[in-house]
Amino acid sequence: MPDPAAIPARLVIQQPEEVRSFWQPVPANGFVRCILDSAMTGAETPFAMGTQTVDPGCHVREHLHDANEEVILVQAGEGEAHVEGAVHPMRPGTCFFFPRDRPHSFHNTGSGPLTFLWIILPGGLETFFARIGRPRAEGEAPPAPFPRPENVAQIEAETVFGQVPAARV
Repeated sequence: MPDPAAIPARLVIQQPEEVRSFWQPVPANGFVRCILDSAMTGAETPFAMGTQTVDPGCHVREHLHDANEEVILVQAGEGEAHVEGAVHPMRPGTCFFFPRDRPHSFHNTGSGPLTFLWIILPGGLETFFARIGRPRAEGEAPPAPFPRPENVAQIEAETVFGQVPAARV
């Protein structure tokens, strides 16, 4: 058995109230919980993991990750994922793997919150959420909807987003 002291990764246990969380601006509204990231874990394979909760009638706009791979696992609610011109149902247990450069968006079509787990390799999505959001405490009442920062395109370019092609065939 390897010596645990020789392994750079650390054991991390997070309780819900200990997780960094951020209210998100329109059009998603809702909130994000940034549960794990490479700085916290020291993992050999860089990654970040968290959850996103999207309010009813709201959506995560179309985007892609040009240098990252992403896994989405729906935990609660109902919605649709729009991927390459097709619409896919989102319900608890639905899983998506997005290779680099695959545009996608998520739409809450249900009457309650849509919550999904996200894992991104390498990490960086947690930095984006922190920069565009507002700090949130577990159980706190949601704020009124608020706009994205004026420099959101710069924040996207500095984190994990590529450019969605303007016209796709």
